[in-house]
Amino acid sequence: MSVFIILLVVVVVIFAVKDIRLNLISRPTFKMFKKVLPPLSQTEREAMEAGDVWWDGELFSGNPDWQKLHRFPKPELSDKENAFMADQVETLLAMLDDYQIVQKDKDLPKEVWDYLKTEGFFALIIPEKFGGREFSAIANSTIVSKISTKSLTAAVTVMVPNSLGPGELLLHYGTKEQQDRWLPSLANGTDVPCFALTGPEAGSDAGSIPDSGVVCMGDHNGEQVMGLRLNWSKRYITLAPVATVLGLAFKMYDPDGLLGDKKELGITCALIPTDHPGVETGERHYPLNMAFMNGTTYGKDVFIPLDWIIGGQECAGRGWRMLVECLSAGRGISLPALSAATGHLASKMTSAYAMVRQQFGVSIGQFEGVQEALARIGGLTYTLESCRLMTAGAIDLKLSPSVVTAIAKYHMTEMGRTVMNDAMDIHSGKGIQVGPNNYLAHGYMGIPVSITVEGANILTRNLMIFGQGATRCHPFVLKEMEAAAMEDDDAALGQFDSLLMNHILFAASNASMAFVHGLTRSYFAKAPVSGETAVYYKQLTRMSRGLAICTDVAMLMLGGELKRKEMISARLGDVLSHLYLASTVLKRYEDEGRQQADLPFVKYAIENSLFEIGQAFNGFFKNFSNPVVNFTLKRIVFPVGNHYHRPSDEIAQSICEHMTQPGVFRNRLTHLCYVDENAGTGVMENAFLAMHDMQAQFKDLKQWQRKGSVPATLDIEGAINYALENKLLEQADADAMHHANKLRKQAIAVDNFKAGEL
Repeated sequence: MSVFIILLVVVVVIFAVKDIRLNLISRPTFKMFKKVLPPLSQTEREAMEAGDVWWDGELFSGNPDWQKLHRFPKPELSDKENAFMADQVETLLAMLDDYQIVQKDKDLPKEVWDYLKTEGFFALIIPEKFGGREFSAIANSTIVSKISTKSLTAAVTVMVPNSLGPGELLLHYGTKEQQDRWLPSLANGTDVPCFALTGPEAGSDAGSIPDSGVVCMGDHNGEQVMGLRLNWSKRYITLAPVATVLGLAFKMYDPDGLLGDKKELGITCALIPTDHPGVETGERHYPLNMAFMNGTTYGKDVFIPLDWIIGGQECAGRGWRMLVECLSAGRGISLPALSAATGHLASKMTSAYAMVRQQFGVSIGQFEGVQEALARIGGLTYTLESCRLMTAGAIDLKLSPSVVTAIAKYHMTEMGRTVMNDAMDIHSGKGIQVGPNNYLAHGYMGIPVSITVEGANILTRNLMIFGQGATRCHPFVLKEMEAAAMEDDDAALGQFDSLLMNHILFAASNASMAFVHGLTRSYFAKAPVSGETAVYYKQLTRMSRGLAICTDVAMLMLGGELKRKEMISARLGDVLSHLYLASTVLKRYEDEGRQQADLPFVKYAIENSLFEIGQAFNGFFKNFSNPVVNFTLKRIVFPVGNHYHRPSDEIAQSICEHMTQPGVFRNRLTHLCYVDENAGTGVMENAFLAMHDMQAQFKDLKQWQRKGSVPATLDIEGAINYALENKLLEQADADAMHHANKLRKQAIAVDNFKAGEL
């Protein structure tokens, strides 16, 4: 005991006496920290510094403030936004024939282009004073989602001008003259914008773009002015073939020092009319059979004046930061909107098909294999919509949460892919026959487009989510990095010492509480609510503690090497991501009044996220290089084992029961799915409703056939007629059953084409 007391006193003295602490702990740690600090490129540094830390910071803290989550405003449409949805959006949807657009014309009809321009679909984010709609992020997202359930081509066409591009950049960084010149014409559709970043030699690595702009003197409108001589080659640029104004990203150089001593100014963005001499556009790509305009742009020795730089000369070299800060529109609004739309469409149509389609004399929705896939569709759709709402809500708070939007982009597009694959599996043969009545095919073809754009998913998961999150969201790491970069070593050490002590306390607290929560199954953790969801708040707090301590240890042990250990860091990113996804589900459940019918979907979503968190931790522990640290961390986070499992069969079957029942809940789950009475969605939904209305009568008919009251050899029409003739059915019921069966046959039919028609 005396030895323990002596050791305790020594430890207290070391930490309490500043001079001793500096010499024995802080100074050696400071030197080691500077050595292991990962080298950052300029683009990485700008990406790290751009954007805002939001709820992701709470999740990294180890002890999220759940009341803070509940205090975030509920995302809702305004009256004028609801009116636009009910009027202009519905009118647009009725104009769209996606089969004709994609398979025949390979373009939107002229009347649709005109309607999009005149009704302000390209001006959702432009302020009213410039003639725009000035809608919220949640309205932007909702509009794109609803359109996407009818036509992905139309949705992408609307999405791009309201995402990362000239409009967004002008609003945030444009000079008054630039805003006055361009925003009104963008708002009324006179000008169509595109933005060119990606080229043959540089995709996600914008720092490698070879496109250049060299400062020089040149002729513009008959006068010699200072400007840029541009050379570029870009591809994959949406709307480029029809754009009238080109946003261009390039590296800016000043070899002759015309602007100052700096020779390489960095990535810069400019706005150029596409009819400007030397600008080439018009060539199209054909992305997976989709008809939205996507193509190339080139320029050789194109001269532009300096005031065409977005933001003017003072924004020269600030392009990458501008782009990263504005990427939240694409990652947080547009692509999540497309993915949520996939969920809405798949849930409504697949639940209907599961009831309408029969095999072995029963609806396929009664087979447990189908129920497993249908429940996954429903559970993930609930998650998709929850994440869409909360992430767009963050942008409406005037934030640019770069880590959160990266999470939304990656996981929502991946969930959308899973949902669509399950929908195709359940539809089986009907899903693969392309034609006017196939409501899944074009969405299925377009899934890889969402996966690829705005940062390919492999890159987003392996480099961005945890790579940025570990430094931006951690309460101390970024500040410690800033201290290490200070030129005054004494001041840097003093600042680092204070941060280090707080960091040690932070890590010790998280390690101890993670262990306690692991032993007690989070029994003593706090929850902001009572009832069936309280346990989920407690489990998420426990996993937040685990993430915090594992992050600290990984960064301490691996240092700059962690940047290259992508499989390790990606798994920690998965933990962070599923903590966020589960948070959005709990937030939505509270915002919508704790609807009892939602509970199976909430349970499915959160238990699925907890399972994925457990799997990510398992992979992290198994592959961490130091076996002693590996063993220790595993015993801290899961002292009695990892008991997270996939959602139970009971939950899955409850979800299927809700999804295959017409009514308020199913309509709420799929409220963004447009049902076209003149197309396949209307045929399927009407068949579903009719078959459901006569469900009891069809069940009786099957019983009569089993008992021999109605010959089992008769088909459905014959059996109905036989039952009517033998007074087993009333005329009204027989008529309704014939009508329902007719709709059922139409719904399960596939498109056929005459020889030579294709």
